Amino acid sequence: MEVVPPAGADGQALLDKLDALTRLAFDGFSVASNPVAKPRMSAMVFSHLLQEKTGKPAILHFTVRDHNRLGLQAELWGARALGLDTIIAVTGDPSARNKENKTTTINDLNVFELIQMATQADLCTGAVLDFRPEVDGLENEIYRIEKKAAAGARFIVTQPVYDRETAQRLKEGLNHINIPILMGILPLLSHKHASFLHNKVAGIAVPDALQREMAATNDPVATGIQQSRQMLALAKELFSGACIMPPFDRFDLLPEIL
Repeated sequence: MEVVPPAGADGQALLDKLDALTRLAFDGFSVASNPVAKPRMSAMVFSHLLQEKTGKPAILHFTVRDHNRLGLQAELWGARALGLDTIIAVTGDPSARNKENKTTTINDLNVFELIQMATQADLCTGAVLDFRPEVDGLENEIYRIEKKAAAGARFIVTQPVYDRETAQRLKEGLNHINIPILMGILPLLSHKHASFLHNKVAGIAVPDALQREMAATNDPVATGIQQSRQMLALAKELFSGACIMPPFDRFDLLPEIL
């Protein structure tokens, strides 16, 4: 289950909310690091607090965007010292470029070098598959996944998938890469939500038929839950697992999905 840390220093309310979900049938948490390049509580600190609170493991996202080589090495060793044993190495969303939020993107090393560094720090290291359906970028992404696996990646998490055809293409393209693949599942809340993801978020494609279904339904949240259940069954059929990404902290959707 993917989690975004809170914006601020107080994470107690979110920790309590997540602790209440631990009876559900999921294996652990995947903790994002400053998604969409907006500041959140340290993902490493929140992952540590989450493990202590819930007893479930937390997988920590590391980006090359936010730290130089020195800082990344320090953070990786710090994660091990805090009892975090698994990370996902990512490039990170581009930093915002506006007058109110001037931020420098570091990129002192690339994601392949980060995977190597994390592996050398004795962390089980995963990576992300961003197949860029809007530009038909699967062939290039398979090449990048091959490089990530060669650098030491031990599992892959995909961007959200919304149909069997896409899942099948991913499965066939990745068959020769002998590491576990977890399929991303992002529940839809409304037609507006589906349209935004399709048109504004790189790497996510919501099929036209599903967008029309979300527009026509009288209960879009229930339709989104049912579609996520279908994708979870598909992940069990084709892949090694799934990473469910509840939007906007809508963890109340999870009982029905799982």
